[in-house]
Amino acid sequence: MCVDAHQPVPSSLTRRGVLAGAAVLAGTVAAAGPAAAAPGAPASPAPAGAHARTGALVIRGGTLLDPATGRVTEEAVVVIRDGVVSAAGRAGSVGVPDGLPVLEADGHWVLPGLTDAHIHLSTTAEARAALRCGVTSARSGSTSFYQDIAVRELARHSPGLAPRLRAAGVFVTPLPGDTILADPDLTPLARAKGGVRSAEALRRMVDVNAARGADVIKTRVNERAGLPDQDPLTQVYSREQLAEIVAAARRHGKGVLCHSYSEKGCHDAVTAGVRSLEHGVFVGERTLREMRRRDTYFTPTLTAVAGLAESADPVLAERGRAFLPVLKRAVRAAYELGVPLAAGTDSSGGTVDPVGREVELMHAAGLPALDALRTATTGAARLLGLDRTVGRLARGYAGDALLLAGDPLSDLSLLKTPVRVIRAGIPV
Repeated sequence: MCVDAHQPVPSSLTRRGVLAGAAVLAGTVAAAGPAAAAPGAPASPAPAGAHARTGALVIRGGTLLDPATGRVTEEAVVVIRDGVVSAAGRAGSVGVPDGLPVLEADGHWVLPGLTDAHIHLSTTAEARAALRCGVTSARSGSTSFYQDIAVRELARHSPGLAPRLRAAGVFVTPLPGDTILADPDLTPLARAKGGVRSAEALRRMVDVNAARGADVIKTRVNERAGLPDQDPLTQVYSREQLAEIVAAARRHGKGVLCHSYSEKGCHDAVTAGVRSLEHGVFVGERTLREMRRRDTYFTPTLTAVAGLAESADPVLAERGRAFLPVLKRAVRAAYELGVPLAAGTDSSGGTVDPVGREVELMHAAGLPALDALRTATTGAARLLGLDRTVGRLARGYAGDALLLAGDPLSDLSLLKTPVRVIRAGIPV
């Protein structure tokens, strides 16, 4: 065996060093200053010594929609101070402090910022593009060289430049390829016969991710749908291997998101204890019932599957056309069974799809408009562990907001083109 099961992750490569390298790859300076954690320090909600550049703002005159309750408030006022909502309600019932800048929202609908629960953010350009699409919070689907960890730090000290992010670090996958060059403590896995499959190797990948500051762990149970030479129904990890990954992640207090397609793969992932099932095209009723019992989330990434149907590659185009109606039926079945759903676009490679399109596709799959919106607000916030922080514009919640040209419950397509985006009280 190439890895000693009892060998701790060396401290020679610190989180600060990882952040410095990832920041270069992501095009940020996130690790250059005090935002980087001290060597060996665990991830923290706000880096020691960092001062986030939050804003103060009054949004006045719009129609406020609360996704949690469905309540609509006309002539609303939202007061944001130090990046947090201090008051929200109908004009006249909310005191407006003197001296705060005012954003007039007459004729617009005001919503909380959206959450993309599956996105690959590797650069500052991608982070800004996500913000412009209305994504103020997100969960990473992994990056090759810890760039998402640097983007997370950028978001912490300069929230106007990036969505708040739950970072996944590097992908726990059987054949990580050049990703093992992301970290000297991963390079011994290069000589693992057959790839990263043994219990020791799987634990090592999880432990290194945790040591470098990942918030969640990303793995797979099936091959990829987006590569024409792979069969997305081929299973690459067994239930026992997935259980090793989940157990290792839990020892660090982290959940696991799992790339999946086949029914058996989905069932193995869910019974192994993953926190969320990603893609899951062929997930069946027995697995959906197990997900409901376990409170396992379903992030179907309808946008990504629909994108396959638009591919110039005939294999991918046919795959997308065949998969999309199946996935829509799975989403409808999940909704009817009470499985929690989260919106995720699986955007990557420099192209950021608006999460509003995912909400539209959730609606097309059979969700009522308000429940479809909740997959990108309150529902996704709960998956990310941010349900007391984002997904609403209420006292104590983050000052992340969208201005839309009309009523999104009548026209969900409006979510794809917000008129204004506010992140932590800062107009983007």
